Amino acid sequence: MKLSVRVRGEWIHIPCKDGKGTIRWLGEESLRRFQRLRPSTHVPSRKEIVSEVRKTRGGAILDPIDTIRDVLDDNDFVSIVLESDWPNPVLASAEIKYVPEQVPKTLHQPTEYMTIDGNCLTTDDLLQLGRNRYKIKLAQESQERVTAARNLVEKILAENKVVYGITTGFGKFAHTVIEPEKLVELQENLIRSHAAGVGHPLTPDETRMLLALRINVLAKGYSGISLKTLLQLIDAFNASCLPWVPQQGSVGASGDLAPLAHLALGLMGEGKMWSPETGWGEAKYVLEVHNLTPIYLHAKEGLALINGTQLITSLGAEAVERASIIARQADIVASLTLEVMKGTSRAFDSDVQNIRPHKGQAVVARRLRALLHSTTYPSQIAESHRFCNRVQDAYTLRCCPQVHGITHDTIDFVRGVITTEMNSATDNPIVFAERNEIISAGNFHGEYPAKVLDYLAIAVHELASMSERRIERLVNPALSELPAFLVKDGGLNSGFMLAHCTAASLVSENKVLCHPASVDSLSTSAGTEDHVSMGGFAARKALQVVRNVERVIAIELLAAAQAIEFLRPLKTTVPLEEIYRVVRSVVRPWNKDRVMYPDIDAVTQLLKEDKIWLAVRNYIEEYNSAQSVEMRVFSPTAFSLPESRKAEAYVPTATTTSTTVKTVAKKPGSNGSSPSTKRRRRNVGEGTSTSVMTTREKKEDV
Repeated sequence: MKLSVRVRGEWIHIPCKDGKGTIRWLGEESLRRFQRLRPSTHVPSRKEIVSEVRKTRGGAILDPIDTIRDVLDDNDFVSIVLESDWPNPVLASAEIKYVPEQVPKTLHQPTEYMTIDGNCLTTDDLLQLGRNRYKIKLAQESQERVTAARNLVEKILAENKVVYGITTGFGKFAHTVIEPEKLVELQENLIRSHAAGVGHPLTPDETRMLLALRINVLAKGYSGISLKTLLQLIDAFNASCLPWVPQQGSVGASGDLAPLAHLALGLMGEGKMWSPETGWGEAKYVLEVHNLTPIYLHAKEGLALINGTQLITSLGAEAVERASIIARQADIVASLTLEVMKGTSRAFDSDVQNIRPHKGQAVVARRLRALLHSTTYPSQIAESHRFCNRVQDAYTLRCCPQVHGITHDTIDFVRGVITTEMNSATDNPIVFAERNEIISAGNFHGEYPAKVLDYLAIAVHELASMSERRIERLVNPALSELPAFLVKDGGLNSGFMLAHCTAASLVSENKVLCHPASVDSLSTSAGTEDHVSMGGFAARKALQVVRNVERVIAIELLAAAQAIEFLRPLKTTVPLEEIYRVVRSVVRPWNKDRVMYPDIDAVTQLLKEDKIWLAVRNYIEEYNSAQSVEMRVFSPTAFSLPESRKAEAYVPTATTTSTTVKTVAKKPGSNGSSPSTKRRRRNVGEGTSTSVMTTREKKEDV
């Protein structure tokens, strides 16, 4: 029986024979070996005493008198806490006493493989790889291309040719030729010196995406890396051995040098690394636990690992996919808000969209028509205000197709650029094996992804900007005709007062984050890199904007669902009732004040998991597939008729289409409608004090 024991950041293998020894013996033996190895952090004059022994995963304290085999498994991980591990907190921060649980206990290693060839990766593929849904397998044709490129590098080395990054220094040192016996040291020094990033590390999911994308670029066969090294990267990915990669430090030209250097450093067995089994530890020990060996860099390989835009692009891929998920759900949440605000769907008429034929605008309007008042899904809430005198809604309700639409179009555009970037060779120099040539160029420059991610942040922000104004309308009794802040006993209860403040703060934060990073540039590398993209920050802030938007939309969804409580027992359309049901599956109604942030977190998670979209997708598809002829909504005109003219009126049109305005005298109990008119109004799901029908609509109604 053998255990991996952590003492003050160092991992030590402790053989325990048959495991009959006690936990106390394990602690003392681990300390004895630790002191014998005498790492640099050891203070020999201080008497060390074991304070406690914990399981590394979860941090459970182990009883010193228990036998090892009773409480631990073979190859388990244990942390030893020494009494001297508690320094004066005024003078220094306390050392972490154990590695806390950092992955769900239900984590399962994937069994399916995704084949990588450098050409076909999508943004969704990369997101799934980041979420540990697949392992990676290298395509056969990629293996052949990688081998051919490496053979050319070896040929150049054999011929003692001078090629940038292979036999010369880097950046300003491009004209310095390196002696052949120092080429390996050159590559190692490159990684170590460039691992100069700062800030919080990427999450495990983000690091997986970064590593997967770097593997995809290397698989194209233009980097000059050896097949053996590339396969070692794949083995580390498949074992979820993920280096510590700080988020800050990239200027986005010559690639994301600092983050990618940290990625390579861990794979070399240096620096820190994380895996689900070990938590954070020294990279060499984490690799050893997984029976992996550190990579050994040959000529060109260090440069091949760090030249490229993979940090910008991997974070950008996550941003664009999450933006797409929240954008389509923002359409759905807006429709629920319009319904509880007793708005009209008249503005979403297809002819209105056709005379301004932007793709995204038409898509949003079609979704709103499907979810709102129709023959397919009648609404009692809509019926309740059929003959109101409101002629049009506020812009945040009426203009959803126009504002949400450009967001959808922007996301599609950005996804196209990011997908191209994901499957591009972004190295320098580039190895063209088929031409027997190596060319120094500028594919590493991050301007493409940087620019579009700035654009993405600006576009996605508008979803939250619209949403926050709709939240204001929901909580403001002067606008909603509902109880103030959507709660009973206002004053005693504050309801959604501060939830709206949170939404407002996030929208304001986004306005600052939407300032484009890519308009800035600072010369680096002693003037050699005299224009840079600042794409690393463009990607990080775009992702933060998306996170903020998710939370604002979650607050609107909570508020709209709460508003329905005050309209009961009336029902809305079937798909909107389904949305209500999904929300209530995780959040109960607000009868009185309670802690709100868990509700916001729960609904935000619903949105991140796309559950609101999945709840209504089939309803939208069913509605649109069933409507061979769109049923028009006969809703208010932009004016009111005087009492003396309600019996009959004529309105001249400004177009060649003949339009007739007809009203029916009100009869007791009839709501002023003839049976046929009443039928038409009920079928389309919305009506008002007047009925406007074009000649074509009359024919369609027949």
